[in-house]
Amino acid sequence: MLTNSDSPPIREMSEEMTMFKIGSMCLLTGVLCAAGGALAADGAKKQAIPDFAPTDKTGWVLDRSIGVDDLLPPPTGGPGPITFDRAHPYVPNGNGRQSTYRVADLSNPILQDWLKPSMKKANDDVLAGKVPFRARERCWPVGVPGFDAYSLVEPFYFYQRAKEVVVINQGGPEIRHIYMDVPHSKNLKPTWYGESVGHYENGDTLVIDTIGMNDKTYVDNYRTPHTTQIHVIERWKLAADAKTVDVSVYVEDPGAFTTPWRAVQRWRRVEEAPILTVPCNENNGDFFNHDLVPLAEAKTPDF
Repeated sequence: MLTNSDSPPIREMSEEMTMFKIGSMCLLTGVLCAAGGALAADGAKKQAIPDFAPTDKTGWVLDRSIGVDDLLPPPTGGPGPITFDRAHPYVPNGNGRQSTYRVADLSNPILQDWLKPSMKKANDDVLAGKVPFRARERCWPVGVPGFDAYSLVEPFYFYQRAKEVVVINQGGPEIRHIYMDVPHSKNLKPTWYGESVGHYENGDTLVIDTIGMNDKTYVDNYRTPHTTQIHVIERWKLAADAKTVDVSVYVEDPGAFTTPWRAVQRWRRVEEAPILTVPCNENNGDFFNHDLVPLAEAKTPDF
């Protein structure tokens, strides 16, 4: 169940259960409602949902027109994500200026004090000329909500089914499974992406509720830690012209942040090619001896 007062609860009743209740009510009351039941069933089947994958070539990349490849502050104000230190602005690749690495703004009031020493060390390393860690560049799982701003150019691809939505970022590849119209499992074992359950709203939005993440990821590209108490609600809203997706994020973690906070991002639609195989580990060795974080590597086989 969602804890954000502005967010409706995840629906815990499937369409099949809804129709069963309608049918049972008809039998109990003796009302002739076959026609009404048929109309209700037809309406349930034709419920409008956002189509994030109209073709096998449809992908979504970060929209550079609204900012950089980061979680961005909400336009309405209020507590927001970590951004760059104003004394050391972040400049991404591909904008005609010399790019820079990220230096986190440690004055953001959402940070609990215990987070700041490790983040300051990461800042100091960048200012000393070292290459900082970023999950995309070292082939590590990025977790949530970092997934929403995972890669500057690699697309997200969607596979939508009735009971599950699978989202793949080509750059890892990084894969998320979103289980539709079900409650969260009990006694979750923490994992890199936790458990995401979702539902559709208003015919244009996918709402995702995620808990059960381990504490091995960062919430952003500024190396902001979190705890296993983190709870994230995402809303991916497809525009009326189906050319952009507005991403809004709500994050609460009483073990890491002083208050819940919000962030936004936007994806734009591209029609380039079906998803490609992009090997990450094979292309990202520490070839220039920069003392990079080791690449992700399994210690035991999966099968």
